[in-house]
Amino acid sequence: MLTILKKIFTWWNRETIGTRIKTIFFGKLVGKDDFGNRYYQSKNGKRWVIYYDEIDASKIPVEWFSWIHFMPNKIENYHELKKHSWQKPHQPNLTGTDSAYYPNKTKKDAIQKKYKSWKN
Repeated sequence: MLTILKKIFTWWNRETIGTRIKTIFFGKLVGKDDFGNRYYQSKNGKRWVIYYDEIDASKIPVEWFSWIHFMPNKIENYHELKKHSWQKPHQPNLTGTDSAYYPNKTKKDAIQKKYKSWKN
């Protein structure tokens, strides 16, 4: 019962009832990415994504980001994307989490001020 109410009234828990109905009647599945996000397009050209887990726009990989924003790119077939050996896998934005990047310092040192406050 609680999950049904979450889907009706909240948008941050994956898809709402309205999005699900729109997807069923008007959406055509275009593809899925490695994270499990599903990408849809309607007959009139609107595009949207249904996130697998938590809604976060930084979880969209580059190839799907360009598709959803109607940006032309050289990737014609999204299903057989071949990445180079030197390319790292896509990661969502980790700022503000425990996995955030702090260059050459411990987390405690990075948060400390790099200046001294002026006193009267």
